[in-house]
Amino acid sequence: MKINYSNFLYLFFAAILFSCNPKQASDKTTVSASHEYKAPAFENDDRIEKIKKIAPELQKLIEEHAKKNNIPGVAYGIVVDNKLVVSSATGFINLEKNTPATPLSAFRIASMTKSFTAMAIVKLRDAGKLALSDPASKYIPEMKNLKYLSKDAPIITIENLLTMTAGFPEDNPWGDRQLHESNKMLLDLITNDVSFSNPTSHEYEYSNTGYALLGNIVSRVSGIPFQKYIKKNIFDPLGMKHTYWEIDNVPTKELVLGYRWEDKNWKLEPMLHDGAYGAMGGLITNIEDFSKYVSFHLSAWPSRNDDDTGPIKRSSLREMQTPQFSRLYANAKDVNGKPCPRIGGYGYGLSTATYCDGLKQIGHGGALPGFGSDYRFYPEYGVGIMAFCNLTYTSAYPRSKIGELLFDKLNLQPRKLPVSDILIERQQQVLELIQHWNPALEKTIIAENLYLDKSRDIRIAETQKILNKAGAIKSTTPITPINQLRGRFNVETENGSIRVFFTLTPEKYPKVQRLNLSFQPSETK
Repeated sequence: MKINYSNFLYLFFAAILFSCNPKQASDKTTVSASHEYKAPAFENDDRIEKIKKIAPELQKLIEEHAKKNNIPGVAYGIVVDNKLVVSSATGFINLEKNTPATPLSAFRIASMTKSFTAMAIVKLRDAGKLALSDPASKYIPEMKNLKYLSKDAPIITIENLLTMTAGFPEDNPWGDRQLHESNKMLLDLITNDVSFSNPTSHEYEYSNTGYALLGNIVSRVSGIPFQKYIKKNIFDPLGMKHTYWEIDNVPTKELVLGYRWEDKNWKLEPMLHDGAYGAMGGLITNIEDFSKYVSFHLSAWPSRNDDDTGPIKRSSLREMQTPQFSRLYANAKDVNGKPCPRIGGYGYGLSTATYCDGLKQIGHGGALPGFGSDYRFYPEYGVGIMAFCNLTYTSAYPRSKIGELLFDKLNLQPRKLPVSDILIERQQQVLELIQHWNPALEKTIIAENLYLDKSRDIRIAETQKILNKAGAIKSTTPITPINQLRGRFNVETENGSIRVFFTLTPEKYPKVQRLNLSFQPSETK
C-alpha cells in the first residue's frame, strides 16, 4: 500500500501521541507449572500415512468440484501438525496464458485475512498497548460522535469489533468493493455517521467495516501501517515470505487472476489494489505459505509446558479460537446428511463449530469478486485443510466430502488425555476403600464433605448391596480420565460390572469429594 505524505504525518503524530500515554498493564506474568501434568497425546499416530494414501481421492474430488462449478483453478492442501503433507492444484490461474495453478500460486484469500488482523490486535493487547475492553473511540476519535440506535446501547469496544457485535450491518458484497479505499474514505464514513442494524453487543452480524476499523487501530497504536505491522510481527516470524498485500508486489508468474462465470463464459474480474479495507480481506498468499499459519494455530493445542515461541502466545491463540455469542443450529446435518445439531460462534477473526458428535472445527471462509477460499482446522486431531480458487464467491472445495474422507473413511482419532498420577493412585485406594472401608485409609483419601453428603453407614450399606449382586471381583479396567482430577473405571465381576466414578478436591493433596457406584448385570444373567 502506498502512503501519501499527509498519511505519513498522520501516522507519525499518532505514534508520538500513543508513546506518551501510559501503557496498559502487560500480560508477561510467568506462571509456575506442575511437572506432573501430562498433555493429551495421540495413540498409534498414523495420521500422516493415512492422509497421504487418500491424496488421489482428494485430487479427484477437487477436479470434479472445479468442473461442476466452472472454476478456472484451485489449489489446496492438508496440514498435520507442522507439516504440509498433501498439496496440489488443478486448472489455471491465467486463462489467456494457460498458466497452470500450483500450490505456489498466489491467490487473494479475501476474509481469511481477518484472523491476521485479529492476531495483530491480540498481540498489541499482550504487549500492554491496548485492552480489548477499551472503547474503540479511544484510538479512533472519529467514533466518539456516533449516533447509536438506542440510548442504552453500550459504547463500541475493540472486542465488539473483533467479534462482530458492534451493531454494524452485514456489508457483503458492498464491503468487498471498498478494498482499495483510503483511510480518509473509512474515517469519513464514520465521521458522517454510519447506519446501525442492531444495538451494540445485541447480536453477531458480519461486518467488513468493523475489521477495517481494527486495521486502523493497529496502525494508530503501532505507529506504522497495519500491513507493515502484520508482516513484521506475523508473516516474518512464521516464514511467510510469499504473502502480500499489494497485487503489484506479487511476481507475475505467481499472481492468480480472478474470474466470474457469466453467459457461459469466464470474464475477468478487476483486481483491486490494497487500501484501508485490506484488513478485512486483502491478503494474497499461496498454499505453502498459508499452511504455516494453519500449523501455528494448530500448535496452540494441547495446553502444555513447552516454551512459547510463536508470534503470540498459545493461550492467546486459543482465546482467538473461542466463540462469542454462540448459536444453536438445531437443524444442522453431519457430513453424511444425517441430523446433527451444532453450536457455532465467532471468536476473533475465526468461526468455531462444535458438532453433535463432539467434533470441533475452527476456520474462516473468504469471498471476493474473482475469488473464493476457505480453511478449517480440527485442534483435537492436529489436522487442517485449506483451498483457494479464482471464481467469484465460490467454494473452493467440497468440504463435506473431504470431511467424510478424513473422519469416516480414515477414522482419524483425536488426542487422548493421559491419566494423571493422582488419579491412578486414588483409583487403587478407592477400590480398596469400597471393599474394606479401612478407617486409616478413609482418613487419608476421604474429603470432609463426603460423609456429610451421605452418612458413612448408608454408603457402606449401599456399597455392600452392590457387591453382593456383583459377586466375586475378577478384574479392574484402567481408569478413563475426564480431566486431571476426575475419572471413571469399571470393576468386572462374575455377575456383571460395577461402574465407579469419582472426583477429587482442589486441595494440595486431592481427596475424594464425590464417589458414585452403580451395577450393570451381565446380559447373560
